Amino acid sequence: MPRLNQIRTGGGDRGETSLGSGKRVSKLEPRVAAGGMIDELNCSLGVALASGVCDRNRTVLCRLQHFLFDLGADISIPLPAAGCKDLLQDRINASHVDALENLIAEACDEQPELTNFILPGGSLSAALLHQARSVCRRAELAALQASTADGDLNPHALVALNCLSDLLFVLARRENNDGQSDVTWDRKLSLL
Repeated sequence: MPRLNQIRTGGGDRGETSLGSGKRVSKLEPRVAAGGMIDELNCSLGVALASGVCDRNRTVLCRLQHFLFDLGADISIPLPAAGCKDLLQDRINASHVDALENLIAEACDEQPELTNFILPGGSLSAALLHQARSVCRRAELAALQASTADGDLNPHALVALNCLSDLLFVLARRENNDGQSDVTWDRKLSLL
């Protein structure tokens, strides 16, 4: 278990930070940006939880916050070179993706079929989950950029981020009475 008895170290004052492997890199490194966006997503889920989500979502979101911590660690520690030991004990894998897909299917089974586009809104908690979904999309793009730049990013982490944004969409609908209170897009209401 990590012990943090000194938060401010000054180690990042010159625009560098350490990856989970200990390697010092620029804070502009794509992998660092992806990790920061995953942290931002976790903060977004914390705000949604504090807004008073329904009990069905509270359990899922609490578990997702722990999952995002693991996902951030996976992004922060490059995959090992061939024949080398992995510095991360547990990586995001296909079973994590399956669990996310099962949560999506479970929520979808409770909701009416979509017949129109949905705008972010309805209840406060739904709007916050839609906002978290958009943060998740940015984190996915940042992770994809890191994967393209480094080539040593866990592909399951990318798939998990893609599934997670879909899950947040259906959880937002759950907050809107399983889609009954969704705000639907109407072309006639556009100001343009």
